[in-house]
Amino acid sequence: MDKIKNKINDYNSVLESLSLEEALLFVAETIKGKKVFSTSFGIEDQLLTHFINGVNKDISVFTLDTGRQFNETYEVFDKTQNKYKNIKIRVYYPLESDVQEYVQAEGVNGFYNSVESRKKCCFVRKVIPLKRALEGADVWITGLRAEQSANRETMQYLEWDEDNNLVKFNPLFKYTLEEIEEIVNKYTIPINSLYKKGFLSIGCAPCTRALEKGEDFRAGRWWWENGKKECGLHIHVEKNN
Repeated sequence: MDKIKNKINDYNSVLESLSLEEALLFVAETIKGKKVFSTSFGIEDQLLTHFINGVNKDISVFTLDTGRQFNETYEVFDKTQNKYKNIKIRVYYPLESDVQEYVQAEGVNGFYNSVESRKKCCFVRKVIPLKRALEGADVWITGLRAEQSANRETMQYLEWDEDNNLVKFNPLFKYTLEEIEEIVNKYTIPINSLYKKGFLSIGCAPCTRALEKGEDFRAGRWWWENGKKECGLHIHVEKNN
């Protein structure tokens, strides 16, 4: 992987001038190895699913089912699987023993009690399953965008993910929400029905609420907390140039 790490800057220069479809094809054909795309069925991930279905370049798709999802998320999951026949979405669940241990120690809704307790829940329900999903992967494709949070503003198309020992590909990181919506409408891509009700970032049901007018994109996630709104899946390390 050292060879790939040394070429990331060169590849990023190429990606600057490519369309989304061209960028997906470039990464699929240029970087060898297993490529996976993680979807939570948010509007960005739905857009990427549409284009990955068209590219059809042996990109595996998976999702993490925490066990605390909105029913509307399962509904759009079903619609997505029925619409995009070239894709088979694999589901990763938390281990039953981990969930039992967490609930016994923290309570069924213990995540409301402290940031530490909430992060423990995210670790059990998201981070550990993610490690299983990424096992053996060389490229991890995400729907992250720079404007989603301050922690993501300095992203690049391709980054080396030291924690997971792979290349992370963020093909939408320069897109605005308005641009995403325009493309989704153009291709009649199915989206979570909660989105039009103000749920711009949709996670677990107990931890997500609709945004109020003027609120930050991530304000509806872990809405009882202050500070950075991350669960541990995407830890972006700023580069010192």
